[in-house]
Amino acid sequence: MEDIILESDGENLIGLYFFNDSHKNIDKFEENSTLPLFEQTKKWLDDYFCGKEQTKVPKYKLPDASEFRRRVWEIIQKIPYGKTITYGEIANIIAKESGIEKMSAQAVGNALNQNPICIIIPCHRVIGKSGNLVGYGGGMNNKKILLELEHKKTRKWISFSSFLFYYHYSWTKTPR
Repeated sequence: MEDIILESDGENLIGLYFFNDSHKNIDKFEENSTLPLFEQTKKWLDDYFCGKEQTKVPKYKLPDASEFRRRVWEIIQKIPYGKTITYGEIANIIAKESGIEKMSAQAVGNALNQNPICIIIPCHRVIGKSGNLVGYGGGMNNKKILLELEHKKTRKWISFSSFLFYYHYSWTKTPR
């Protein structure tokens, strides 16, 4: 699993993503690992990776986005830990709410690709219609690891002694 990057505007979490995300430009940030928000987020992530119940979600702020993109993000926040939904199922929910016959599953995928706060807004829980793993901005290997963790298939190799190897922070950033 790649390193996890945290971004803040000083008050809110504005980004949580894997270091391999090619659309991020970390050069525009300065390192600041002392923010209480980062400590809270690290605690949330530690609990998540240990399989503990998630209680208090760190305060985050989503960027300005279209109504469609925001609706997709709202839907995926309701997917329970250990469960999945397909791109098509999300498209069908939105189509029904909008009173239209059909919505593009690919449009849902495009909206998910713009999710700035992975894991907390669990876009990794969205899968292809045949149950296959498709599309994940944080890398397919990371998606697989997150889903396996949630389905308790990899719990045997994520133990306290090896935890930092699979999950650690190398960067915490705030805007300059």
